[in-house]
Amino acid sequence: MASISKREQGDIDRANESGKKPVVFVHGLWLLPNSWDRWRGLFEENNYTTLAPDWPDDVETVEEAQQHPEVFAHKSVRQVRDHFVEIIRKLKTAPAIIGHSFGGLIAQQLAGEGLATASVAIDPAAFRGVLPLPFSSLKAAFPVLGNPANYQRAVPLSFDQFRFAFANAVSETEAQELYKKFAVPASGIPLFQAATANINPWTEAKVDTTNPRRGPLLIISGEKDNTVPWAVANAAYKQQKKNTSLTEIHEIPGRGHSLTIDSGWRDVAEVALAFVKRHA
Repeated sequence: MASISKREQGDIDRANESGKKPVVFVHGLWLLPNSWDRWRGLFEENNYTTLAPDWPDDVETVEEAQQHPEVFAHKSVRQVRDHFVEIIRKLKTAPAIIGHSFGGLIAQQLAGEGLATASVAIDPAAFRGVLPLPFSSLKAAFPVLGNPANYQRAVPLSFDQFRFAFANAVSETEAQELYKKFAVPASGIPLFQAATANINPWTEAKVDTTNPRRGPLLIISGEKDNTVPWAVANAAYKQQKKNTSLTEIHEIPGRGHSLTIDSGWRDVAEVALAFVKRHA
């Protein structure tokens, strides 16, 4: 498995040389680091330096992903978290961390290890202790969970599956555009890990919500998200608000799971940016 790539090392060096506050972005399943490109531009305009690391062995483009889908298989939550820990520990300044979906889960894990000055978890995947399991979440995950053999596979979404799981709150035309521009196969392992977290005491899908060094945390929920509905995001908030550090939750009206990549991305990014400005 790949360690720190040349691109990632370049971002680390640039961040350390800049003297600016770093912000680390963590993407989720079925997306690549370039899904954060517009967010990175906004944060850089506001005098931050940004990094959007890979999940181990990520390719750079959707076209490469279609040619080599196998590279996404066999990636677990711990492997991804450990990769981000390695990168963050090379930064001279502790970063703010922003993650979406499984990236939101991993952002909370990193914060729980005391690695973030502030963190934002957007429609975060469930962790151990988050009990709600809405039907829409099961349906969104069914393309993976419906076949146990997918545990060791890289699983793509059809357009109809992407439309339900990500792009239900945008037009058909925009959904098609998002699917072509962003959708890539995803490792099956994290979904199985999250699905069994509450019956597996050794699960990797767990978060230390009690560490007083966690720092301020904002959870953002899209009102119309099928994959991570309000019930799931709010259950994570209830677990996190027991922490001595500040914990907030913010619902974005009318938005689905694609809220970080669709035409309304800036509305969400500005909420995250304002939180980071106040608390990082």
